[in-house]
Amino acid sequence: MTHILSAVAWPYANGPRHIGHVAGFGIPSDVFSRYMRMCGHNVLMVSGTDEHGTPILVAAEAEGVTPRELANKNNRLIVEDLCQLGLSYDLFTRTTTGNHYAVVRSMFEVVRDNGYMKVQTTRGAISPSTGRTLPDRYIEGICPICGAEGARGDQCDTCGNQLDPTDLIKPRSKINGETPKFIETEHYFLDLPALADALTKWLDDREANGNWRPNVIKFSKNFLKDIKPRAMTRDIDWGIPIPGWEDQPKRLYVWFDAVVGYLSASIEWARRFGSTPEDWRQWWNDPEALSYYFMGKDNIVFHSQIWPAELLGYNGEGDFGGEPGDMGRLNLPTEVVSSEFLTMEGKKFASSRGIVIYVRDMLSRYQVDALRYFISAAGPENQDADFTWGEFVRRTNGELVAAWGNLVNRTASMIAKRFGEIPAAGDLEAVDQELLDMVNAGFGTVGSMIESHHQKAAIAEVMRLVGEANRYVAVTEPFKLKDESERERLGTILHVLAQVVSDLNLMMSPFLPTSANAIDRVLGGEGRIAPMPRIEEVVDLDVKNEDGSERAYPVITGDYTGAPTWERHPVTVGQKVEKPTPVFEKLDESVVDEEIARYADLLNK
Repeated sequence: MTHILSAVAWPYANGPRHIGHVAGFGIPSDVFSRYMRMCGHNVLMVSGTDEHGTPILVAAEAEGVTPRELANKNNRLIVEDLCQLGLSYDLFTRTTTGNHYAVVRSMFEVVRDNGYMKVQTTRGAISPSTGRTLPDRYIEGICPICGAEGARGDQCDTCGNQLDPTDLIKPRSKINGETPKFIETEHYFLDLPALADALTKWLDDREANGNWRPNVIKFSKNFLKDIKPRAMTRDIDWGIPIPGWEDQPKRLYVWFDAVVGYLSASIEWARRFGSTPEDWRQWWNDPEALSYYFMGKDNIVFHSQIWPAELLGYNGEGDFGGEPGDMGRLNLPTEVVSSEFLTMEGKKFASSRGIVIYVRDMLSRYQVDALRYFISAAGPENQDADFTWGEFVRRTNGELVAAWGNLVNRTASMIAKRFGEIPAAGDLEAVDQELLDMVNAGFGTVGSMIESHHQKAAIAEVMRLVGEANRYVAVTEPFKLKDESERERLGTILHVLAQVVSDLNLMMSPFLPTSANAIDRVLGGEGRIAPMPRIEEVVDLDVKNEDGSERAYPVITGDYTGAPTWERHPVTVGQKVEKPTPVFEKLDESVVDEEIARYADLLNK
């Protein structure tokens, strides 16, 4: 058994999340975490809503509410959506907790005291009309390196280079189009050059093990070529106060505090649900523990460079040495698992322009596992992928319904009609044993693919085995065995099919947990093979509201210990099976035109 941290990107709380977001961080992390639990590993899956920064201020002002009120509203929306999606978080929390503030400030102080935070005077971007600081990502212009339009103040997505807003040619505010004003201001900078050698060694070690996706390791190493100090504080009044600068209208950079969230969420989980408040150390201080960080490709730099640099600075492992703080030496990421982008009918998702499919809208009209299946089978795992309504309907009807759902329904229907319970097997013929052996081997093949983050190949292999099972039905023709003299042979075939459906359902369960439970019930089980998350209302462990009342918020958590082990579990002869109803809903072809019509004006722009 290994301790495995599943560190999932923190969705930003300026609004609800769309399906492109969960294709990058949500479904891949959940599939991996569910599988690793079934293999007997001790998994801790953590995340939360990221609630600081200027975009929250801008959105709150537009709605006429306070930043905290906006964060509270969107936190609950996101919690509800991700729970409905079946994401098996041990703790999904938020960055506005007293626990998070304390951990972030402690992290900053140790990195600073070890010599890796230095004060520099820089030029900050200010909105001339409001006087408010403009965050790097809210400034666009022409990239000075490759000449691409639309480069952001922190990074050019075209060439991948890190930028500062002052580097941009013809900079403009994304909020109102005005040209920002640059003023001199003092900030703390993370001294990345003093950590470059340690970062290089760490990345070289990661590259040598050959496990990282090529795009991630290449991007990360390219970043080292022109590494420079990075500002870790901002001129803003919404966020975490800077130790030593509490009297100034400055706060820690939202990205500094967000990545520390993986650590603070682990600590909050231990305080709330662990056997002791120190349980988090098993994932963070044990050098044998493994950690996997899941996100979209736009966040690679913060997880493969900035966060590891902060950890190295905290550990005192850069050019200036130093000592870890009370949290001890902290583990660096084992792997950064980055997905590419999901587009919509060939267009980039853009909430501001309405080119978006929100998770809750999708789940209000379609089955949750239809969406999970599409993302697992056709998502942006290692290259950009396009969501089209035509392909969504095709995969739902042609693969989920016609292949997998039909196999389940035919098997259960024949058992219910002819026996009413799972029959015993007689002598196995070669065709029976061949299918049983082929499917049993799938546990090893599919499992190794999930473990190495090749989830599209993994679910494709499960569906290949579904096809083999359907061919077995066509070859053995159990529906023709109606004579009493053929009853033993019929029972053998249906026993084999029950076992195969049970096996395949177990392999499907990390991908399709809701339907896996439904299929287990179809075969007479209790429907608990894929433990599901729950929303729990909690109060802040450390702080109260300004009026002295408890500061309450929802978290996602769950007990996932009931999942079966990742191996064949023999079906129970005599287990009652009743006439089933279809698990998956077939979609009418008219869905394509109806859905495209919702977005027609936007998609044609």
